[in-house]
Amino acid sequence: MIWTINDKEQEKFLRRKASEFDFSKHGKKEIREIIKTMRVEMTKAIGLGLSANQLGLDMRLFVAKVEGKQYAIFNPEITKLSKERVLMEEGCLSVPELYGVVERPEKITIEGFDANAKKIKIKAWGILARVFQHETDHLNGILFIDKAKSLHKYELHSQDQKI
Repeated sequence: MIWTINDKEQEKFLRRKASEFDFSKHGKKEIREIIKTMRVEMTKAIGLGLSANQLGLDMRLFVAKVEGKQYAIFNPEITKLSKERVLMEEGCLSVPELYGVVERPEKITIEGFDANAKKIKIKAWGILARVFQHETDHLNGILFIDKAKSLHKYELHSQDQKI
């Protein structure tokens, strides 16, 4: 079940910085299970991304699926941001029924680790860059509503996706 700001205890947890993921404390099978659970929950909720803390897990990990490609990034850190910024409407699985316009850099470089604890570095732009920034914010205790220029209620249609 995805945690939301509608529950005050869950919101408190969502607004805390998540702990670094320690690969030495988790076996390969457990790591695969965590990723699988996160992907199932994200897909069920019609999301583009999901951070571990949105499921009540105190670990720096997010999953994403953008344009058919799956990602699972552990201990993500955005190391480069472009000067070009883009306004785009965002929603969030942890902030039901609210959408808002958020300004973010158009291109980023993100570094972290894959499920095998191998260092990765991804250059992303467009919607992928936005999803990576949104999920990294989650892991830092920041919600999109903290950055939105305006908020409005929105009724989700079955084909719509949230980050």
